[in-house]
Amino acid sequence: MKNLIIISLSLLITGFSYGQNCNCEENFEWVKKTFEENDAGFQYAIGLKGELSYENHNKLFLKRVKNINELEECTKVLYEWLTFFRSGHIAINGLSTNNNDPRQSTPPKTDVTQETVDIDISGFEKYLNSKKVSDFEGIWETQPYKIGIKKIEDSYVGFIIETSAENWKVGEVKIKFSDKKGVFYLRDKSPEEFTSIKPIGKNYLQLGRFTLKRLSPKFETENSVETYFKLINAEKPFIVELNKATLLLRIPSFEGSQKRDIDSVLLVNKSKILKTENLIIDLRNNGGGSDRSYKELIPFIYTNPIRIVGVELLSTKLNNQRMIEFVNNPEFGLDEDTKIWAKTSYDTLEKHLGSFVNLDSTKVDILKLDTMYNYPKNVGIIINKRNGSTTEQFLLAANQSKKVKLFGTTTFGVLDISNMHFVKSPCSEFELGYSLSRSYRIPDMTIDGKGIQPDYYIDSEIQEYEWVEYVSNILNQQY
Repeated sequence: MKNLIIISLSLLITGFSYGQNCNCEENFEWVKKTFEENDAGFQYAIGLKGELSYENHNKLFLKRVKNINELEECTKVLYEWLTFFRSGHIAINGLSTNNNDPRQSTPPKTDVTQETVDIDISGFEKYLNSKKVSDFEGIWETQPYKIGIKKIEDSYVGFIIETSAENWKVGEVKIKFSDKKGVFYLRDKSPEEFTSIKPIGKNYLQLGRFTLKRLSPKFETENSVETYFKLINAEKPFIVELNKATLLLRIPSFEGSQKRDIDSVLLVNKSKILKTENLIIDLRNNGGGSDRSYKELIPFIYTNPIRIVGVELLSTKLNNQRMIEFVNNPEFGLDEDTKIWAKTSYDTLEKHLGSFVNLDSTKVDILKLDTMYNYPKNVGIIINKRNGSTTEQFLLAANQSKKVKLFGTTTFGVLDISNMHFVKSPCSEFELGYSLSRSYRIPDMTIDGKGIQPDYYIDSEIQEYEWVEYVSNILNQQY
């Protein structure tokens, strides 16, 4: 099957119309109708949860949307309605909000009275410089803020020291937390609660989804921690030598835009990889992308034929239009052979409206390569709960190799219902994301809601910045 079916596309739907000003109830009815008629996993979810459960779910949400007047609140509730079906490959994306900064989806609020603290900054700095113990107190940075954290009574209070954010002032409280929970005030000063409070080494602090770097007091640099943040914050793939027997390949994403970079790193380092005994592939937080992006990686880990279970597409007028867009839209940059495939696929799908269609000749493809490299002998792939979709598809293929072992925690589990597609709402206020395909692995080997388990579970006693060293020790048989 052509890998291009994973590409998503936005279309304006005209077959379901309201008045010019869509309210939340009308948007709900449109989302419900569109999802029921076009999502490949709709009937599968109903079969698992039952018609009665779905009816009760709809009654509850219909009552809620009747009283909603704000678009932002409406989109959140619509997304909550979608989670009845599965945890991933669904979306409600607001088109009228600023999506460039995940911490701020609305304009900054200028009329909010923020709590302040009165602290002598120079005196606080002198106090910090006298500290010999690494704890939460200090001066920290998370762009665009420099934040002082001081223990006041039973809580830690983080206050602004410097910022380029126009609506924040020196002395205003940005963070408050105790030992078990806290609140981080976002750029628009709305509160976000967190329950995860975790120091990472001596110079970093993780508060929920926010990472702070210590500026003062200064403690010795911890190489393992610095390497961890280099890996986790990487935007492009790269490869480094850990020791003479081990290479580390970091791939932060399998998005189609990353394919060229992944291929380039593998090509430049091919001779080195094929001479090195161990290869660690760090996929932490890699949420997926395109199957094409990992194509050139497979030969390095291949030992025997790989069975790839295919998918079937739900044929509807809305879903099938995507194939025509592949042909007519130059932005996709497809070659003529692929355009012919897309047009042929469209014709096939149109003949089977309302049914699931297999565009491949078989349900299972078998990948056979002519060459099996002697090196690397051992391949350790690091995974975590933020791996999903295409990354899980890669893991299913990779784990069929005799060389490969998975290390880490169970993945997210979002692969059985896949190939996301996006369509605009009638008033173009948001996009609905749903899925076009269903895996032939259902029901015998489902991934959704379960994830893929590692061969070596890395428990919470091993800090995340120690994972690479742990895997390296296993591969080098130091335990």
